[in-house]
Amino acid sequence: MQRILLSVDRASTWLGQTFAWSIILLTLGITWEVFSRYVLNKPHGWALDAQIMLYGILFMMAGAYTLSKNGHVRGDVLYGFFRPRAQAGIDLALYIVFFLPGVVALTWAGWTYFNESLAIHEQTFNADPLPVYPFKFFIPLAGAILLLQGIVEIVRCVLCLRDGQWPSREHDVEEVDVEKLKEMVHVKDADIAALDPSVIPPAQRQGGA
Repeated sequence: MQRILLSVDRASTWLGQTFAWSIILLTLGITWEVFSRYVLNKPHGWALDAQIMLYGILFMMAGAYTLSKNGHVRGDVLYGFFRPRAQAGIDLALYIVFFLPGVVALTWAGWTYFNESLAIHEQTFNADPLPVYPFKFFIPLAGAILLLQGIVEIVRCVLCLRDGQWPSREHDVEEVDVEKLKEMVHVKDADIAALDPSVIPPAQRQGGA
């Protein structure tokens, strides 16, 4: 079971990291449009629509990735003090009452929107129209992926209720904890000071003062 859960985590992570590169396309596109509009005096009617759609794709495809990293916003003021079983019970109730109906509705409605858009070959309303239906396809796609990751999180809640501790999950890049890094590599402040005399440990600096 744990292998299956981690496999879904990896898939969500891969998709999130892949579509994260679209921020580079966004940056380059915006930069070029600003240059073309104000320097070359050649604006493009489709540029703003393309930027909006690309940002929408980036935002939607990040949902499952963020959920797989337990990174969505929650009120941790009280939640963090609860035991794992209590946390799992709260999460499970919220997933069933709010998450599942909302994401199922998003996926179902998104598929309907996509098919309607495809049937009429919907385009943007400007001098240089862009097709809209490829963008709308990402609505049900992102919803389906988010739903799959949500099912994994529900299974994690059930396992935590059974075992009393949270199952492991796939980790990603985290902010560096300098003190923890020192412990991992067995480095002390005195060792750093020996390599660089200008670095004086805080304790010695206060003692000297």
